[in-house]
Amino acid sequence: MNEYSANAAGAHVAHGGANTWNTWPATLPRQARLLETGIENGRTRSLVLDLGLDAQPGQFVMAWLPGLDEKPFSLAEANPVTLTVARVGPFSSALHDLRPGDRLGIRGPFGHGFSVVGRHALLAGGGYGVAPLGFLAKALLQAGVRVTAAIGARTAGDLLTGHFERLGLDPCVTTEDGSAGIQGRITPLVEKLLLYGEVDTLYACGPNGMLETLEQLSLEIGIPAQLGWEAHMRCGIGICGSCQRGRLLVCRDGPVLPAGAR
Repeated sequence: MNEYSANAAGAHVAHGGANTWNTWPATLPRQARLLETGIENGRTRSLVLDLGLDAQPGQFVMAWLPGLDEKPFSLAEANPVTLTVARVGPFSSALHDLRPGDRLGIRGPFGHGFSVVGRHALLAGGGYGVAPLGFLAKALLQAGVRVTAAIGARTAGDLLTGHFERLGLDPCVTTEDGSAGIQGRITPLVEKLLLYGEVDTLYACGPNGMLETLEQLSLEIGIPAQLGWEAHMRCGIGICGSCQRGRLLVCRDGPVLPAGAR
């Protein structure tokens, strides 16, 4: 556990869970205060809030900055709520600029998360899809499930290894430019790990193109998969339709869906 994770855990104990809003309607924003920020890589930070939620790995929340915007983020941790944010635009930049004590609104948790099953799980994360998989790995390990982790990114500077390393896991790494780990995309590595025969469940988050490839692999090999899909979301509760995927709405029916669901 690194310094900021240890401090956040201590802060939550100090609060005695007083800011765990389990009876508050998920559709209404709750005010949360930033406890601290941890650096994950050159443009990615994890924001730890003084808020606890009863949530599953894979579920998401809507983060709201009044007067600016509201955006969805997968939970990197639920208690205390932790959001891993890459600086990619005005809203994420504003989140990066928050200081301890600053406040933001949180709605959720929303959607369906991952289910803990099997005896040996492979967790595959592409790009910033790694963020919710640390939360999932923690739940799997607590349930006695063996965990193998694989992560992929464009370059070494884009990797998010901390979510697994803080749990004592050493993830297999791929980078497209070969600057760390195996050169190439993550999907060939996942295929090899699935064919090796020890894994009985695949969990994956990342770009939709990656997930479509892994979905087909899991169906062909016959290993069940739970996939956390990305989508443009506005309402988070299945009303606006902006996150439609086939006949499903990612915010309501997902974001985690079993392989083959449409």
